[in-house]
Amino acid sequence: MLELRPYQHEAVAAIYRHLRERDDNPCVVIPTGGGKTPVMATVCRDAVGRWNGRVLILAHVKELLEQALEKIHLVAPEMWVKTGIYSAGLKRRDTEHPIIIAGIQSVYRRACELDAFDIVIIDEAHMIPPDGEGMYRTFLEDARKVNPNLRVIGLTATPFRMKSGMICAPENVLNHICNQIGVKELIVQGYLCPLITKGSRLTIDTSGLHIRAGEFVAGEAEDLMDTDKLVESACQEIVEQTHARRSVLIFTTGIGHGRHVAEAMRRKTGEAVETVFGETAGLERDRVLQDFKAGRLKYLVNVNVLTLGFDAPNIDCVAMVRPTMSPGLYYQMVGRGFRLCDGKENCLILDFGGNVLRHGPVDAIRLQTVDYWGNGDAPAKQCPACRSVVAAGYSTCPDCGYEFPPRERQGHDAKACTEGILSSEVTTTEYPVQGVSYTVHHKRGAPDDAPRTLRVDYRIGFNQYQSEWICFEHTGWARHKAESWWCRRSDVPVPDSAAQAEALANAGAIRETRSITVRSAVGEKYDRIVGYELGARPQRREPGDDWDELPSAECYDYAEDGGLPF
Repeated sequence: MLELRPYQHEAVAAIYRHLRERDDNPCVVIPTGGGKTPVMATVCRDAVGRWNGRVLILAHVKELLEQALEKIHLVAPEMWVKTGIYSAGLKRRDTEHPIIIAGIQSVYRRACELDAFDIVIIDEAHMIPPDGEGMYRTFLEDARKVNPNLRVIGLTATPFRMKSGMICAPENVLNHICNQIGVKELIVQGYLCPLITKGSRLTIDTSGLHIRAGEFVAGEAEDLMDTDKLVESACQEIVEQTHARRSVLIFTTGIGHGRHVAEAMRRKTGEAVETVFGETAGLERDRVLQDFKAGRLKYLVNVNVLTLGFDAPNIDCVAMVRPTMSPGLYYQMVGRGFRLCDGKENCLILDFGGNVLRHGPVDAIRLQTVDYWGNGDAPAKQCPACRSVVAAGYSTCPDCGYEFPPRERQGHDAKACTEGILSSEVTTTEYPVQGVSYTVHHKRGAPDDAPRTLRVDYRIGFNQYQSEWICFEHTGWARHKAESWWCRRSDVPVPDSAAQAEALANAGAIRETRSITVRSAVGEKYDRIVGYELGARPQRREPGDDWDELPSAECYDYAEDGGLPF
């Protein structure tokens, strides 16, 4: 049976807490490769096994449906016989199972045929259109006629759209992000692969491209990128940079461009270079992908095909031979390299389209439209000596030692916000705190009897968290620091355990954190919180009420008081 990771447990608990305490629909944000599907499988298991409910999982590509079925089998083997599939692509039309996994294209007009559901889970929830009569909205409107109490849960790695911003809003299908964890945090914890990035020798000027529906016009982008000079240069760099790489995934602007790149790569490497496009026949596509995942094929070229739902942990280089204005597409391309694999130390991102400079770090993507062609400071810069993409605040390249010339200062200095593909900064920054969560943390790989800690996550922006771990169950200096941390925040006696501290903190026994000051330094593994602005000390809820008599919290007690979460 598959054991959930701590942050996946926390996501499940947050979903249930939201469903009990609110009457709208939650969304969970977990990075690509971080494991959204086990969270969905756990919700299915509990909804059917504990609460006698019925669940529908919706997705838009068959690979996601197959992944959901696989994870239900691993997380809850007893639910295997209770799970059906409704998908034309998978040639199944089950309608009576307690758990149905369905392709939205196959069921969006068949809500009544499938009968009532208590929960609908939408994978890759950013695919829900912001308005109009899209397939998801059509299905949900009919499903609510069958069950007016239907609840919807969304899961995604990218909870935003280029033109309409965040997917959660009071008027949208999904209303509130109940839980999220960032890319950088999962890399630090060892659950995602570290990333490094290189820019290109040739500078690509995209200022002449028009934008339609939030993306560069496809034909114009392909004309810009599909020249002999650029293709030859990009392919030569890919070959030079990937001698020690095992699996290289290349994104291009169009089919003609993709074929041009593939042919150039074959000439330069003398190896097989395959392509996968939307028009590629199913059997041929399956053969190519199997060879690539098995390591029999090193180079694979595609056009917007191998993004959502494509799982190949062996990918250790992603080459973007295309520009994009879509932050979601940028994230999905880079995200193909997030997954861990034996023998894979990191994933190299080769950016020939200026995407890192355009969108910022993959763990802190900016949604605002900014003029990157002369009227604003880019959040990163490319070293002219080694082509590493580094933070705009660096005076010396950390990779090769190149000293950047001093820039002319006009008005206030712009704050750098990236270190290449991941955010980092040699600075001390104060962040307003938008929310705080307190959970019991058990260190990955530690023995069962190892001390727990109180994990405190401060939300300081979209998909941006700063965390700290308070060691109530340790001894010596670690316990002393925990006591000092607690006494600054509460008049309640210092807890003896992380579980008791969690219960007290979540019950309102400690002061509100209004802002934190974070120190980030190159060469240091973790950013550190070095200061806090705290609110007033909490008042007793009523005379005689004693906070320290509250029961201790059990870690991941999903059932809580046994009430239905839907």
